[in-house]
Amino acid sequence: MTSAPYQLGVADAAREVREGSLSPVSLAQALLDRIDALESTLHAWVTIDREQVLTDARQREDEITREQVRGPLHGIPVGLKDIFYTEGMLTSACSRILADFVPDHDAACVAKLKEAGAIVLGKAVTTEFASSDPSPSRNAWNLAHTPGGSSSGSSVAVSTGMVAAALGSQTGGSTCRPAAYNGIVGLKPTYGRISRHGVVALSWSLDTVGILVRSVTDAALMLQAMAGHDPRDGGSAAAPVPNYLAQMDALDRPPRLGVLRGFFYDRSSEEVRNHTDSVAERLAAAGATVEEIPLPASFASAHACQRIVSSVEAAAVHEEHFRTRAEEYGPRIRNSIEMGMLVPAVSYLQAQRLRREFQHDMITALSSVDAALLPSAPAPAPRDLNTTGDAVFQVPWTSSGLPSVSIPSGLSADGLPLGVQLAGLPLQEGPLLGVARWCETALDVNLWPPDYA
Repeated sequence: MTSAPYQLGVADAAREVREGSLSPVSLAQALLDRIDALESTLHAWVTIDREQVLTDARQREDEITREQVRGPLHGIPVGLKDIFYTEGMLTSACSRILADFVPDHDAACVAKLKEAGAIVLGKAVTTEFASSDPSPSRNAWNLAHTPGGSSSGSSVAVSTGMVAAALGSQTGGSTCRPAAYNGIVGLKPTYGRISRHGVVALSWSLDTVGILVRSVTDAALMLQAMAGHDPRDGGSAAAPVPNYLAQMDALDRPPRLGVLRGFFYDRSSEEVRNHTDSVAERLAAAGATVEEIPLPASFASAHACQRIVSSVEAAAVHEEHFRTRAEEYGPRIRNSIEMGMLVPAVSYLQAQRLRREFQHDMITALSSVDAALLPSAPAPAPRDLNTTGDAVFQVPWTSSGLPSVSIPSGLSADGLPLGVQLAGLPLQEGPLLGVARWCETALDVNLWPPDYA
């Protein structure tokens, strides 16, 4: 083992655990020590049961000695955004409404992670109900800048080595945006690819389980463990689960990338525009075919439709609690719920119809390339703790349900992380991750916050 345990990604840590050069107990203890050193400054965690973590680690270690390895994540601690049900552990969604809620079962994806051998390290901070009221988490790159949201604690924890992988979610831009702000990899799979059974809902037809890690390969390993149809989730995709690593390896040539400028460049800072062009040039120099592709006319409605659907469905989700406890909600989610209650049914149904048209048009637009390439965010993380940043570059992929992945691509002039986003066709996460890994290798960017490396 050449790296400190907290510096290891999922794939490397899992390999060392299997080979016997790293014990699950040593790994778990190293991460708990890391949390002890950083948590008072960064505020990434809600709940950690140290005794249970070490008990689970000792059990995984014992299983190795008896050659009873559970799966590819055996002995690997993972963090969970505090909207994922965990049996016997507080799941509050960082809200007063669920302040005392302790589920009696695990979320489906959490159960699958455990089946693969993973250990639940703890519950990470989220914005209230995974909406837009800022959380107390801090960006390790600069404490005065937002870490993004709503998967704020998960992103901060991964970026600083408190955990190698954490679950997030995305209803607007809550996985890929904080990934970019914190210099890590964020994957939003196809809508329905990972079951949301046992995940606190915000918007049924938009909510998507997200993955936050330090490498594209780690994202594939996490997705492999959790993907699959679940009849308990009405939005679950009834499609077979391929071997994602094999699909990634099947990319035996430089990819064809379609740069999306237009709206994305119009909304970006000059620095982000120049940076994205520079990334495209570097990828072209490494062998990629890079061409600009146009956005369909239906793109013009994508953001409005997402806002309508999200607010109406949030109002439906929270109707019962909101009737008697509205004053206990944060101002931004309260405003969204109230707006949702005022939207006519006709407008909601029209928004859903336009979403389907947009999805069809984006599939057509992306059919000539291996992936779309665009900035992950209009600018680096804002110097403003009263915001989670601008989700405008994630919303089209969330609204259309198409998979997207953000990878780190450099630093701004102020020393803050920058990222680029890649998007692909539905249920084609393997090929998309293959393109992302190719780009990751070509760019060779590995970011650690300087004070926490």
